[in-house]
Amino acid sequence: MASAATDRLATFTEGADPGRLIEVADEILAVADLLRREPRLRRALSDPARAGDQRVELLKALLSGKVSDDSADLVGALVAERFSKPVDLLNATERLGVDALLASAERADTLGDVEDELFRFGQVVDGDTSLAAALGDPTADLGRRVELVNDLVSGKVEPVTLRLAQLALAGFGGRGFSSSLTRLVELAATRRDRSVAYVTAAVPLTDEEEDRLAARLSEMYGRQVSLKIDVDPRIIGGLRVKVGSDLYDGSVARRLAEVRTALAK
Repeated sequence: MASAATDRLATFTEGADPGRLIEVADEILAVADLLRREPRLRRALSDPARAGDQRVELLKALLSGKVSDDSADLVGALVAERFSKPVDLLNATERLGVDALLASAERADTLGDVEDELFRFGQVVDGDTSLAAALGDPTADLGRRVELVNDLVSGKVEPVTLRLAQLALAGFGGRGFSSSLTRLVELAATRRDRSVAYVTAAVPLTDEEEDRLAARLSEMYGRQVSLKIDVDPRIIGGLRVKVGSDLYDGSVARRLAEVRTALAK
């Protein structure tokens, strides 16, 4: 996201309560939906042949009476910047809306809950083949998929979690549903100044084991690490840990596979 928009959102966040931040985030994401549907508008608002202030004037004329001045000013800070491709403006607008939602959760002291709820929801979906197919099908009606998510989690998770899950259905940043959820989990962790470690274990870890693993990974990466643990008996024993592009596979399944490969030679 452009630095001017980031700075403006940070300033706005200081004086806004969580509810107001959600309202502004919803308006920003509505603008992102408009940009997704209207490629000509995306091109016009990112046209380098137009001066930045001209693009901002066009945006504000379009949004006048439809969104609040706060939302128009925040998106205007994006439009004033230069983007190499029109789709980059769309992605930046989505990201701005997500950051406003995460800022709301941070102000409400629920950001850690949002991070965990998104991860657990992703686990539930991945564990149900029919549900994963229904929610992850980009050709299916988005409204019906949103209704399905609402039926599943509305009232059971934080309001910000629900909104982010709905955004994942639309394909945050051009990703598929599952990848969108993963990226949103990581953005929530980043806002808490943490890395995410995806841990696969054959059996549930004890609290002491989780604490030891988190401490070791935090020492390795120089920052706090948020563990996201999945139990999969198929790895037989040991752990598989993924942090960013780093994969540490100490599972028994991997060692057995290596033995079979060696014996086959």
